[in-house]
Amino acid sequence: MNHNANVVTEQLTAAGRAIEHDSFAIIDAEAGPHAYSADQWPVVRRMIHANADFEFNGLTDFHPAAVEAGLAAILKGGTPIVADVEMICVGLSASRLKHFGITTHHFISDADVIAQAQAEDTTRAVQAMRKAHRQGLLDGAIVGIGNAPTALIEVVRLIKEEGARPALVIGMPVGFVSAAESKDLMAEVQDVPWIVIRGRKGGSTLVVAAIHALLGVAEARQRNAA
Repeated sequence: MNHNANVVTEQLTAAGRAIEHDSFAIIDAEAGPHAYSADQWPVVRRMIHANADFEFNGLTDFHPAAVEAGLAAILKGGTPIVADVEMICVGLSASRLKHFGITTHHFISDADVIAQAQAEDTTRAVQAMRKAHRQGLLDGAIVGIGNAPTALIEVVRLIKEEGARPALVIGMPVGFVSAAESKDLMAEVQDVPWIVIRGRKGGSTLVVAAIHALLGVAEARQRNAA
């Protein structure tokens, strides 16, 4: 392997690395000109790579400080990732997270979360985000939401009304009820950086792809600084 290349955030075999790099080259060629910065494009490209949908070239929107905030949180070490669903936590590479000392957290299936959602007639996703905030996990965290629009709407409320300050919110819930609206709400927030997909499209795999892209850029910075 090229010793000037990433190690932790790359595929583990030469064949796997070649396929991934060839895929990225194809995406670069087919995407053509775009409006993303050199720091933003690796995130969008990996999202396209995750499901072969070039519409994310355009639908993906960034707070001006999003990439730098995400990289700072990763390079700091020990940053929590708070997800709306277990699928995000399972989808993230354990070895890549371990390299940066990152922990993952999700509360959607916790008994107390379910009970509180039933008692208050809200969603489990809302209560899961409230639980994360009560535990002090949201401040300084990377928050990844790929499934539940109500979770993203609650994160916006927690930011505005209760002073929650995540390092970065990756808001990409998929769906037909409140999904587009939840992302538009997040994109109105100025005090907390965000990455969103406009409209109905989204999903946990795209949150995972965005985080993996940031981990890759973070490793390159870490290596170049060594």
